[in-house]
Amino acid sequence: MQLPTDYYQRVYAGVLGKLIGVYLGRPFEGWTYQRIMQELGPINYYVHDKFNRPLVVTDDDVAGTFTFIRALEDYALPPELTAEQMGQCWLNYIIDKRTILWWGGNGNSTEHTAWLNLKKGIPAPLSGAIATNGKTIAEQIGAQIFIDGWALVAPGQPRLAASLAQKAASVSHDGEAVYAAMLWAAMEAEAFICQDIEQLIATGLAVIPPDCEIARLINDVYRWRNEDNDWHRTRQRIEDHYGYQKYPSNCHVIPNHAIMIMAILYAPDDFQRAQMIINTSGWDTDCNAGNVGCLSGIMLGLQGIDAGPDWRGPLADRMLISSADGGFSINNAVRVTDYLVSLGHKLAGQQPPAAPKEGAQYHFSLPGSVQGFRSLAQDIEVSNERYHDRRYLSLRYTAQVPGQHSMVTTQTFAPPEIVGMQSYELMATPLIYPGQCLQARVLMPEDCAGVVKVQLCYRVYDEHSQLRSCYGDGQLLRPGGDVTLIMAGYSSISCAGMAHQR
Repeated sequence: MQLPTDYYQRVYAGVLGKLIGVYLGRPFEGWTYQRIMQELGPINYYVHDKFNRPLVVTDDDVAGTFTFIRALEDYALPPELTAEQMGQCWLNYIIDKRTILWWGGNGNSTEHTAWLNLKKGIPAPLSGAIATNGKTIAEQIGAQIFIDGWALVAPGQPRLAASLAQKAASVSHDGEAVYAAMLWAAMEAEAFICQDIEQLIATGLAVIPPDCEIARLINDVYRWRNEDNDWHRTRQRIEDHYGYQKYPSNCHVIPNHAIMIMAILYAPDDFQRAQMIINTSGWDTDCNAGNVGCLSGIMLGLQGIDAGPDWRGPLADRMLISSADGGFSINNAVRVTDYLVSLGHKLAGQQPPAAPKEGAQYHFSLPGSVQGFRSLAQDIEVSNERYHDRRYLSLRYTAQVPGQHSMVTTQTFAPPEIVGMQSYELMATPLIYPGQCLQARVLMPEDCAGVVKVQLCYRVYDEHSQLRSCYGDGQLLRPGGDVTLIMAGYSSISCAGMAHQR
């Protein structure tokens, strides 16, 4: 199978789109369109600050999507991965009442119900079947919110993506919920090689029964979009014909899938507008915006995400994954992209590309990537720039007084704000350990002025759970020069970075 030449960057854009959508929609999840319009207005950008919450939080959409895909590697990458194997993946990576899932109780939370079935020895797909749990529980939204990973490893192979999504979704869901997951996975896989939204929808419809309700609602939404030419009016039609009042339980797939289709039909070429529509429309905003964001990201690429407001700056590639694997918890979009691209190559029968920078944790080879590095005092502009023959993390400052420190760090352990994230507990282990060696090469372009002192730093939690900064030996850096900073044998750390002036 020949992979797209821009596969690496499109996967990265899809992962970023997923994260942007989830973190954008998370603060007002469950709100109606009417409440959003009254209290927030159209959602054109992040609103977490209005709720006094961090942007990057633990969330089931992120955790499930990038954890359950690991079943491929755990079972030696079989394209015919079974639902039962996917159920075993749940048992391997979920900690009871603590990670990944919404623990809303048996007969209330679809995923919790399926988990209890798996624990009792009921294998998938029976664990999520209508025959086991009833139609109401089996057709909630959870099937489609975890499926983006299957498309990201199957570029241009919509039937493979749909098949993998079907097996994964049937661990906890059945019926229309599984059809929605299959259709969206097929659309995302096709988006690697086709950017025509009508063709993408046709590809998705080809993998589900033509007489199912998902297919019927898509035909309705498609017709309404052509008749209305106004997403507000189409959204109202969806609420009237497919709204929450028509379906039982907490969060049915049908209403949410309908507004996802609406958003992508009204804004197939505009990442910003698609996010505005899907988030302003309400209901399960983080789930819906995450799926729409991933599809838009794959379709439009990094340039599509960057065409609107600065989505990527506040995000800084950051990601938290709540699962039983603590070493995968403090994560970022680049690390996950590297993992998915390796899986995609293996599924296609190809040798995975060599790891950038000989497998270093931080390599900055993707355009715009910063892998979580941010300025603590906001006195340095952190970006990604090409310098000579490769990309680097770029640190820029305007003016500083002698003796002033500027610090840029990235998380390597649980952030302090994690104590306020009650929905999905984060089980984390450090990415860097005592006895290891930190190393960074720092360059100063020829056109810079002055001499600066640079040094590695790390921030460690003290006995009062407060972060304390520690520093390695400093070196002087001159215009046109470069130095290699090395620090070994340090104590347990929370964040690693470097104090630097440019």
